[in-house]
Amino acid sequence: MAIPSPDGDYSLTTMYSVPDDAWYLELDLVAVHRTVVTAIVPDEDPAREPTVCFDVHGDHLDIPYSVIRWFMDHVEAETRTSRGWMRLRPELVEVIRRMRQEHSGVISDEEFPAALEHVRARVPQADLQAVLVASFGRRPDGTTTDDMEAVLPVDGRESDG
Repeated sequence: MAIPSPDGDYSLTTMYSVPDDAWYLELDLVAVHRTVVTAIVPDEDPAREPTVCFDVHGDHLDIPYSVIRWFMDHVEAETRTSRGWMRLRPELVEVIRRMRQEHSGVISDEEFPAALEHVRARVPQADLQAVLVASFGRRPDGTTTDDMEAVLPVDGRESDG
């Protein structure tokens, strides 16, 4: 479903590309059904950075600054949500990356206790919740959440101890 911009001339569409392991956010000019800007936010590989692409094949188009800001605010929010776990310490990022690959980022209630024990054996108790939220969207008690921001330090980067 497209989200209209405040002025109504543009809309935002968000979709996931499984082959790319990335979220695509598209800014469309509503009147002509044309995608004018695409942001790509990889969410599986810490080495890949988010990018923004402009439609260079279409006619010249002046996009209002307020629309670009609105679009980039959405891109920033998606980047925080999808890549927040990549700001954790490198050893935690590696555990999360492996768990996400092994379980495709989703785990059943039946599989969760074994995965919990696996993660507990590999990370300090203080990091357990952050790793579980990033890996499966679950807290240590098994309940679901997508609030990665809640488990990161205020500055977004963990200290080295």
